[in-house]
Amino acid sequence: MEINYQEMIFQFLGGLGVFLFGIKYMGDGLQNAAGDRLQEILDRFTTNPFMGVLAGIFVTVLIQSSSGTTAITVGLVSAGFMTLRQAIGVIMGANIGTTVTAFIIGIDIGAYALPIIAAGAVLLFFFKNPRITSFGQVVFGFGALFYGLELMSSGMKPLRSLEAFHELTVNMSNNPILGVVVGTVLTLIVQSSSATIGILQELFATDAISLKASLPVLFGDNIGTTITAILASIGASIAARRAAMVHVLFNIIGTVIFVIILAPFTHFITYLQGVLGLNEPMTIAFAHGIFNVSNTIIQFPFIFALAWIVTKLIPGEDGGIITKPQHLNTTFIEHSPSIALGQAKEELERMKDFSIKGLEEAFKYLQTGEKKYKEKALQYEQGINNLDKEITSYLVELSSKALTPHESEEFSILVDSIRDIERIGDHMENIVELVDYKINKKVEFSIDAKNELENMYRFTVETLKTSYNSFFAKDVELAKKAITNEEEIDKMEKQYRKKHISRLNERKCSGDAGIVFVDIISNLERVGDHAANIAEAIAIVK
Repeated sequence: MEINYQEMIFQFLGGLGVFLFGIKYMGDGLQNAAGDRLQEILDRFTTNPFMGVLAGIFVTVLIQSSSGTTAITVGLVSAGFMTLRQAIGVIMGANIGTTVTAFIIGIDIGAYALPIIAAGAVLLFFFKNPRITSFGQVVFGFGALFYGLELMSSGMKPLRSLEAFHELTVNMSNNPILGVVVGTVLTLIVQSSSATIGILQELFATDAISLKASLPVLFGDNIGTTITAILASIGASIAARRAAMVHVLFNIIGTVIFVIILAPFTHFITYLQGVLGLNEPMTIAFAHGIFNVSNTIIQFPFIFALAWIVTKLIPGEDGGIITKPQHLNTTFIEHSPSIALGQAKEELERMKDFSIKGLEEAFKYLQTGEKKYKEKALQYEQGINNLDKEITSYLVELSSKALTPHESEEFSILVDSIRDIERIGDHMENIVELVDYKINKKVEFSIDAKNELENMYRFTVETLKTSYNSFFAKDVELAKKAITNEEEIDKMEKQYRKKHISRLNERKCSGDAGIVFVDIISNLERVGDHAANIAEAIAIVK
């Protein structure tokens, strides 16, 4: 029978598109139902590598994407919310979690795909409740997943009669490395290990490929899925790049181990298929699950070794910041409010350091345009926001206790200062966004504008440091100096604004340059205001 290549290709590609849409839509529905808690789950429930594995499984099952989980993990490591060792546990868990999709595919309900899609559509379009529509999204995506598989299956059936494909499968049976390469490349192209596992399940179900040839392809699929973590780590911190490298290393080591024991592993899967009466797709799902669970069990005791290896492969100082609180002990809230206030003040000092370093990185970004300074500034801003949230929660809990008049006064000053430093972080972020605009629009400043920005920046940071020193040393003279400096910053802002208007009138600067310049000095002026607020608390108290 003559093969209709156009129909075969169209059905396969169309089915693949519907399948990928189904997975994404189902994952989005589950994620919507979970709310914005996924990142919080990874942040809070990864206190040790074992908890990290469980958190990785749970989040991956929810979003139906190990790549998505590892990308979130890389982001958390980059932002300082998670250590490398915690991240390794999450990555291992993500590899286990992604096998759930293969088990879903193994359930033979393709004949009911269209009714399931119809049921999902009813829930999506005839109900206004967000929870019901999220559930409808899950149901619709579930149906689309199976409908896409049916289309792909129809498209792949003629492959059995193609001599070239038959030779390829024979070669993969005889040469497992070829199978690993095919699986890796296919997943790199499709950007979804779930999709390539689904394709493999359908090929095996139609007798287009043997189990012995399928398993190395399955191993390669796990290597190919690491590309997302690698892409997520580009331009990120060294710790984030190390987390991405762990993902690659973990799957390569697992693949090497299982290629070595391929013959007994194949016999074991064949034995399970017979004993449990598994259909072909479920057989591949079991192989995938056993591979990832076993790989995690084998490598879990060597997490420290994996961390050491990637540290050697990607050398250098991490330079990352620890954004989690280091001093907030809730025990002191109950037994010693004065010590609890001291703990909060120590975290406030870390916020202070983040704000100064972040402003320095933001100005380096303005001077050089190099993305590494932008990433660092935003990392410090994230750190400020996280500490703001954690210290505020700590103080809210403390506020319910009986405080002395002096402690109440300290409490109020701390709350106000936290707010001011958080706002300084916002202005830092604003400056970064203005530099982004400057770079995208190819805006150039005049020499005078550059000098004025540098003068105002340095004086603002000096004022901020003086304000902080007055606050933590309770030095009234320094506080008065910071307040006086802030008045000078106000004068500088007005003076430089007038000078820039003159340059615009004389055509020495473009309109875009004027917008960026004025907005940057305005943000610096607001930083000065917050510095004065912090200093005034000391001046007034004394």
